Amino acid sequence: MFEAFARRDLDAMVATMDQEIEFLPVTANITTGGVPYRGHDGIARYLVDVAGVWPELRVFPHDLREQGDAVVALGRVIARGGGMILDRPTGWVFTIRDGKIARGRVYASHDEALAAAAALGS
Repeated sequence: MFEAFARRDLDAMVATMDQEIEFLPVTANITTGGVPYRGHDGIARYLVDVAGVWPELRVFPHDLREQGDAVVALGRVIARGGGMILDRPTGWVFTIRDGKIARGRVYASHDEALAAAAALGS
């Protein structure tokens, strides 16, 4: 999924996702008022929103961990847009159902992502 995102390859991204994916990236705070993107159409809208908000947005996951039905990815994000420049640690938590990503959320720190994944297992 991360490689497909780097190419902004919608078809390859949604091939890894459940039809009813729910995805809440940090970008949603700017674009949707914090409402998750839903379904494959929502992911298509997310890519349009990313292009509009972040002329440059690169993600660098480097530590992947399985935690029950979730996968946690820890890494960095580098972004530029709207007068902002970001270079910070980031965490992603994905819930997997039937081999596809059913839910994804992006966290502003590794600790937040790890805590969220741990709470899923509780």
